[in-house]
Amino acid sequence: TLRRRTMDKIDALTKNLLYEKVAVIHAAYEDAPSTVALVEVEKKLTDTEKLETAFMKTNTIEEGWWNNEGVTKMFGGGACRSTSVGDMVLIGTTKYKCEPTGWSVV
Repeated sequence: TLRRRTMDKIDALTKNLLYEKVAVIHAAYEDAPSTVALVEVEKKLTDTEKLETAFMKTNTIEEGWWNNEGVTKMFGGGACRSTSVGDMVLIGTTKYKCEPTGWSVV
């Protein structure tokens, strides 16, 4: 119906205003860096909070992280390791590397 389509468009616009996607790049154990996920994070968060959200959402606890809400799987195959030290997250045009404690700009 027209009402449903209008509501869907409003929901999509609202989501676009409140959220952004960051790229999670696995590089720690790979021959070449590879984007494994796009993760939705709230725009209002600090970069550190966005990084921590992306890290948390791409770690397996009880089931595969690629099933987490707000995560778009970008890898082939049925499984992918969790994000760890040495991996990276791209926020806008700034790339961050996961360190043993915290994050550094690459």
